[in-house]
Amino acid sequence: MQHLQATERSIDAGDLRVAWLESGDSAARPVVLLHGFPYDVHAYDGVAPLLAARGLRVIVPYLRGYGPTRFLSTKTPRSGQQAALGADLLALLDALGIPSALVAGYDWGGRAACVVSALWPERVRGLVTVNGYNLQHIAQSGRPVAPEKEHRLWYQYYFHGERGRAGLEANRREMARLLWRLWSPRWQFEEAEFERTAASFDNPDFVDVVIHSYRHRFALVAGDPKLEEIERRLAAQPGIGVPTIVLDGDADGVSAGGEPRPGQFTGRCEYRRLDGGIGHNLPQEAPEAFARAVCDVDEWASLVPSAAAKEKGR
Repeated sequence: MQHLQATERSIDAGDLRVAWLESGDSAARPVVLLHGFPYDVHAYDGVAPLLAARGLRVIVPYLRGYGPTRFLSTKTPRSGQQAALGADLLALLDALGIPSALVAGYDWGGRAACVVSALWPERVRGLVTVNGYNLQHIAQSGRPVAPEKEHRLWYQYYFHGERGRAGLEANRREMARLLWRLWSPRWQFEEAEFERTAASFDNPDFVDVVIHSYRHRFALVAGDPKLEEIERRLAAQPGIGVPTIVLDGDADGVSAGGEPRPGQFTGRCEYRRLDGGIGHNLPQEAPEAFARAVCDVDEWASLVPSAAAKEKGR
């Protein structure tokens, strides 16, 4: 596996001092790559060099609760709710002075990307999202799904109780390693590869953020009060109108996704299913395909202004 050759930086943004890896030309069009649980920035070790070589500015942040990213105040709730992830991404764009960026992610990172794309589309040139429309419908979280899907969510139900919190606290690496194997059954990752990422789980807020995330999405705990307006807007399940590519792996062991439903993506949208035993950690397992999707969306986005200008001239 190719290691990411990038500069680690940090900046105060919203509630966090966000740490990120950056590569490519700092004056180029920016793309923000967002990781999921239980992964970190190294999921993009193979993607970032490809995008930098295509002339993009590549920003890969550690999400709240991971790696060197830290909360600025002890009083800030250690929330893992979807509104927090979206607000963090928006705050990072503001702090870096980026008016509009490509955003791409999976799992928690895909959710953050979808939140900003849905609610602040003027800040997003284009979107790549794994497993489709990642906005949680919390009002419907109590409705059961088919048993075949329910059993895949065992870890979420485990985290609903205090035994699960204690288990995650005591067995961070063991839990993550198990989920990696279950969610990507045909991915033969090396132990050193896992350990590079596992160091991010030593973040002092990791357990609190993870537990809150998996309880809030089932309406079992309250969210951060200052994020309630964002959650209210997300409850309406808004459509996403920015240029979008949806990716799925054919061997994803937790969320197969599938083609988007009508109304979820209202702009140009293409669905791509990757075959060959690709699991949940799609950018790390199929970096070329992920990078290709980002470049394709970048090309689509570059056509939007010229198309609008052409229409205006008619």
